[in-house]
Amino acid sequence: MTVPTFLTWLRVAAIPLIIGVYALPEPWLSMPAKNLVATVLFVLSAITDWFDGFLARRWQQTSAFGAFLDPVADKLMVSAALLVLLELSRIGALVALIIIGREIAISALREWMARIGRSRAVAVNWLGKVKTATQMVAIPFLLYDGRLFGFLSTSAWGTWLLDIAAVLTLWSMMYYFKLALTGIKLSE
Repeated sequence: MTVPTFLTWLRVAAIPLIIGVYALPEPWLSMPAKNLVATVLFVLSAITDWFDGFLARRWQQTSAFGAFLDPVADKLMVSAALLVLLELSRIGALVALIIIGREIAISALREWMARIGRSRAVAVNWLGKVKTATQMVAIPFLLYDGRLFGFLSTSAWGTWLLDIAAVLTLWSMMYYFKLALTGIKLSE
């Protein structure tokens, strides 16, 4: 087990902790405290996502398993957080469905393209990275659900950013499907 893979596993292990914080009874932890703990856990997990990739490249510890596990951990973490936010009525079902549905669809598309030897046709591009970055800022804002610095409404900013992420999600999904279909037509 390499350090980058261990960090990825830590990200997976944080998922039940983020969800579990909200299952604690109110006398043990107030809602603002639950929001803070979940936000910190999510942010630390998001940082490990960047850090494990950096270390894997820097220390030349990339592996096929790590390349598989890293995006799975990301998708599980984002999906779990979105479901928590949906349960807390901080986001709408449509936004959650768009983002989670896109992840399922693109994962299936990538698997199919790999089976037909065209995996490079749907490689990660800048649009997917911008979408991910937008989500990774929006979700902690929505988990926190309060005011930063006494004036910044994390709920309003998080909602706005997640709506942008949903639009980017649809745009990137159409982009990937277009690339895949164009690649298939060109190879026929």
